Amino acid sequence: MNANAIINIARAELGLEEDDYRALLVRVTGQSSLRAMDERQKRDVIDALKTLGFKVRPGKRAKTRPASSKPYCRMIHALWASCHRLGVIENGSREALRAFCKRFVAHGHDGVAVDPDLLSYAQASPIIEALKKMEARGKAGGADAANERREM
Repeated sequence: MNANAIINIARAELGLEEDDYRALLVRVTGQSSLRAMDERQKRDVIDALKTLGFKVRPGKRAKTRPASSKPYCRMIHALWASCHRLGVIENGSREALRAFCKRFVAHGHDGVAVDPDLLSYAQASPIIEALKKMEARGKAGGADAANERREM
């Protein structure tokens, strides 16, 4: 998020009046407008707003991880999300996916952590096939439920 947006959000959350806001800008940077400030001055304003109690929170997009460079790893994530949307999987979290993958790769080894992004193709293949079957069952179940509704 850019500095202007953060400053405007902070102003609204802190409930600063226009005069108080402008006085803060002048006190911190000597400028009364964000447009006249450089990035360093804007960071100084954000720091001043933090001293008044504003907390910068990461946006929703900040929680996402970068996509893997391996297509089969992206396939695992896509199938997992699809199964969750279809209701086949109750918990669509990343931790649940790791636990699912661990059953295929390191079954019975308690101290081993399995990350689907670090799997080899040989390790990922049975996981992909299992997820494809689960997705097919979910789609078939959804189609059966839709047909039952139409018949009623």
